[in-house]
Amino acid sequence: MRTLIVSEFISLDGVVDSPGGGSHPRAGWTFKEVPFVEEAYAIKGSEQLEATAMLLGRVSYDEFAPVWPSMVDDFAEYNAMPKYVVSTTLTDEALLPEWENCHVLGGLDEVAALKEGEGGPIIVHGSATLARGLAAAGLVDRYHLLVFPVLLGAGKRLFGDGPGDPGPTTKLDLVEHEAYSNGIVKAVYDVVR
Repeated sequence: MRTLIVSEFISLDGVVDSPGGGSHPRAGWTFKEVPFVEEAYAIKGSEQLEATAMLLGRVSYDEFAPVWPSMVDDFAEYNAMPKYVVSTTLTDEALLPEWENCHVLGGLDEVAALKEGEGGPIIVHGSATLARGLAAAGLVDRYHLLVFPVLLGAGKRLFGDGPGDPGPTTKLDLVEHEAYSNGIVKAVYDVVR
């Protein structure tokens, strides 16, 4: 069975909304609120080398697809690997032809089938709604979190939709962690089954 990894930039209060840009009032908070320290982002390079497929929700696909294909030096491995967009409204024909090797999965049952197939790790970037659905369906095996020392108060959350909705109870094992000079903390957790 393939390992499914959810990778997120996340605020200390659990918000994953618009870390690089987007509609959140503090969009771009990963770059605007915290000084850049290169070693804090090293996990992103190792993820790209480890993953053999990428899984995205519709919103993240819409944000990444127009940009990543032209970034051949930064995202060569991601651009080459199979990419799967989980959507009930898109079709393969509607995907941008510039981002090669993209396919639509119609739901979480198709994600489960993809996980059961042959191959290495599947990485999920962004895609908060999808990540919550994957967790609720028991499909997430590992979390790669870069926790930023900011409190955003509101926005899309990785775990639950906010106060009163904590999401599913899940036991996690911390398997790797590191703190950086700018206050970012890397936390890698395996889901305990």
